[in-house]
Amino acid sequence: MFVDRVRIFAKAGDGGRGCVSFRRAPYEPHGGPDGGDGGKGGDVVLVVDPHRNDLSNLFFAPHQAAQDGRPGMGATKSGRKGADLLLPVPPGTIVSRIGGSLEQGSKLLPLPPRDAPLDLLVDLTPPMDRFVLCHGGRGGWGNWHFRGPQNQAPRRADPGKPGECGQFVLELKLLADIGLVGLPNAGKSSLLRRLTSAEPKVADYPFTTLTPSVGVLESPEGDRLTVADIPGLIRDAHLGKGLGDEFLRHVERCPLLLLVLDLSGVDPLADFFLLRRELEAYGHGLAGRPFLVVGNKIDLRTAKKAALRRARPGGEEPVFVSARTGQGVLELAALAWEKLCRSRPEAARREAGLFPAQGAR
Repeated sequence: MFVDRVRIFAKAGDGGRGCVSFRRAPYEPHGGPDGGDGGKGGDVVLVVDPHRNDLSNLFFAPHQAAQDGRPGMGATKSGRKGADLLLPVPPGTIVSRIGGSLEQGSKLLPLPPRDAPLDLLVDLTPPMDRFVLCHGGRGGWGNWHFRGPQNQAPRRADPGKPGECGQFVLELKLLADIGLVGLPNAGKSSLLRRLTSAEPKVADYPFTTLTPSVGVLESPEGDRLTVADIPGLIRDAHLGKGLGDEFLRHVERCPLLLLVLDLSGVDPLADFFLLRRELEAYGHGLAGRPFLVVGNKIDLRTAKKAALRRARPGGEEPVFVSARTGQGVLELAALAWEKLCRSRPEAARREAGLFPAQGAR
């Protein structure tokens, strides 16, 4: 079960109570106050785990609470700090707070619609690798702090402060360098298999892909790119029809898109314009993103290459491949490396490890 959007209730630990205590020793029956402080409550911390690819761990356990601090003790001994609660999340997780969740307590609110206004807290993308979602409460002071000339035997101690709590929405947007976009049954999953070592489900019927898949493309020099495949788009996908619109956010971060067309279809050029319209209607900058037009299934007799080559959609020569036989896939990989390096500034390329790809020239 692939889960890319969840809501959780998180509560940090309460601070421990301060201690009321007086020193007792031989020949000192009326010693002064020595009550220690309570321990701090544990924090709720989100930790980026690069080996995790969805949020299913939080979907099945939406209530998360850190440990409370221990109370203080005599002899000015402080209570133990509550253990932090570490919640692993995949890279690319966006965290928002649901408004009014403090008044609702721990009763889970409905998952808000995607276009609902939320209080954005953090976008967990590298180099950030952790974020304190809820801070633990401070431990209460023991009576040692309240001693003074006018009150040498205070019988007062503070209770611990409550830890922060709230309800939050966690949404995953995959971090990938290249996104595969196309209509159902265009061969995107087969192409992902050829380009990378990923093994998505492949079959000869529409909507075989039901969840996003990510693979790693390696250059001859050892550099790496990640490639994301999402379910196919259909007409009016931006209105919520089909599955593609549900997962388009997973290619929002991709600096390069591969528009995969089925050359054996009725009209591959019309499919291209349909994809462009859906990307423009979806927004989030996808329409202006650099892209390559990939004509797939050239191994079939019904493949229509001539019309697509004459039209030059996007102003560039289409790339023709066969994901089934591997024909043209190496050339596509080289062009993708080259276009991606051209589209990124030098500083961004160095940060991502994308140095000039000599093998792609």
